[in-house]
Amino acid sequence: MLDPATGEAFDEAPDQRPDELDGIVGRAHAAWRGWRADPAARTTVLLAAADAVLTIVTGREPLGARLASHPGIRHVTFTGSVPTGRAVARAATASLAPVTLELGGNDAAILLDDVEVERIADRLFWAAFRNCGQVCMAVKRLYAPARLYSQVVEALAGRAKSAVVGPGLGPGSQLGPVGNAPQPARVEHYTARALAAGARAVTGGHRLDRPGYFFAPTILADVPPDSPVVTQEQFGPVLPVLPYVSLDAAIEAANDSGFGLGGSVWGTDPDRAEAVAGRLECGMVWINHHAETSLAQPFAGIKDSGVGVAGGPWGLYGNLSPFVVHRPVEVRG
Repeated sequence: MLDPATGEAFDEAPDQRPDELDGIVGRAHAAWRGWRADPAARTTVLLAAADAVLTIVTGREPLGARLASHPGIRHVTFTGSVPTGRAVARAATASLAPVTLELGGNDAAILLDDVEVERIADRLFWAAFRNCGQVCMAVKRLYAPARLYSQVVEALAGRAKSAVVGPGLGPGSQLGPVGNAPQPARVEHYTARALAAGARAVTGGHRLDRPGYFFAPTILADVPPDSPVVTQEQFGPVLPVLPYVSLDAAIEAANDSGFGLGGSVWGTDPDRAEAVAGRLECGMVWINHHAETSLAQPFAGIKDSGVGVAGGPWGLYGNLSPFVVHRPVEVRG
């Protein structure tokens, strides 16, 4: 394991073999049989998880493939990329196990023409840059009214310039590194393509010259709408800001994505904002904030953002199967 703040190894995770999984699954099944047979065992599990019910398994790709297709695993939940999610879903067909897939997003935020820019700028900036932009529900593209475009760009650029970038445990750090070695190259690639196509880095646009996987907080203006930094999930501290003249065009652009996880609408009239929110093609929409969730609500996307639901009773029911016991009806004479 590598520390993304330094690029140096700090520990090792075991590379478990696929055949070790059989024993792990077998112990979990044994715990389940006890749960079904003995009411006292249920109380014990509710108080503290029984041995082998929760197991952390680490390994390379063959282990993941075996996990997804193992005949003893009855539900597969996966968080990751769309291509890997499709591979997991295909592998799970071997055992007919249902899947829950959270495959990321390319969330759009739409600012309405009555928005008070300075009032929402802090919330909007951190909705995009929290955890260095490495959040599936982060704002990854922003649509602003043309007449407010310069004000929005400058407000966000000012916050990007003043954000303190450093190791997560460093004093005063607000933004840390991206998570692994390939990711800065991906972010840099998308940013470079946008700049080559005519975009302008108002601030940032480059790696930071220091150890670790640090990329400067970046605000991109004048970005071509078809640039990969707009159409793909770049998963880093880069935010493209795009102007719009027609609100209908902004909504169409927000919906023109293979992803459909979340979105947000920002303005002073909540009823108007909610009407716009109802036109967005995604699983969750926020008004005047973004990516704030509750365990009681469903968390789900549409399109390539995945299948299945987490959170609330919907998430619980997704991990259950109906079980019916019929008793004969007594006929009384």
